[in-house]
Amino acid sequence: MECIQSFDVGILEFLQANFNNSVLDNIFFFITKLGDVGAIWLAISIILIFTKKYRRTGFLTVFALLLATLLGEGMLKHIFQRIRPFLEYDNLKTILSHQSGYSFPSGHTASAFACTGVLMSRIKNLKYVFLTLAILIAFSRLYFFVHYPTDVIVGVILGLFCAWVVLKVNKKYEIKK
Repeated sequence: MECIQSFDVGILEFLQANFNNSVLDNIFFFITKLGDVGAIWLAISIILIFTKKYRRTGFLTVFALLLATLLGEGMLKHIFQRIRPFLEYDNLKTILSHQSGYSFPSGHTASAFACTGVLMSRIKNLKYVFLTLAILIAFSRLYFFVHYPTDVIVGVILGLFCAWVVLKVNKKYEIKK
């Protein structure tokens, strides 16, 4: 565990020393806010739900988001209870306010990749747009020191797992239909 913590802190200190500046602060502040409470993914889902061609994709995206939230925020964070990096280390300061709760796994990342997993599989011509947005949201969580790299890595895995589950259940439902 100490090796993982050392790895995590080393990466965050590298980011602090080499990337932090006011221009990136503003860019990543906007990006991280897109991920708050799954806002961007809910907006995309609502737009899709109101289009006949992508209605099912919109609902599947919402289901993936809900599953990722249930597993990550509702269960895993309370099991592991990992303190956020900016609270643990005095040299890692965040400009974000209201960052409460536990760190592991990253809920923003899990939500982003759960939704992206569904969207990429069903709207292939925009898959790189969705993937880029998910990666930027995940990176923003590191940039502001509210998550460790392993929180984000597990968030990606959890999110993709949730997308896979939702898509598998949907496939079984479509076959029975």
